[in-house]
Amino acid sequence: MSARGLSLGRLAVFSLGAAALVLVAATALVWIIKPSQGVALTIVLLGLVGSVAAMGFVSRRMVARAIESDAEDEKRRP
Repeated sequence: MSARGLSLGRLAVFSLGAAALVLVAATALVWIIKPSQGVALTIVLLGLVGSVAAMGFVSRRMVARAIESDAEDEKRRP
């Protein structure tokens, strides 16, 4: 394993942070444009789907980088 490795705490913080940013953006959008109830519900639902997608994207990237780093470390060992 690399010196940095994969920290589950770091993975959780970054994944939840990405989801929180998407939810904040959806909330700000609803607050700023003050749409009708149906449109606001659609924006909120898209925000929820976007937050799950953001968590998946961030976690997948972090795990892939950790695996690549580990594979490179294995190649360097004699």
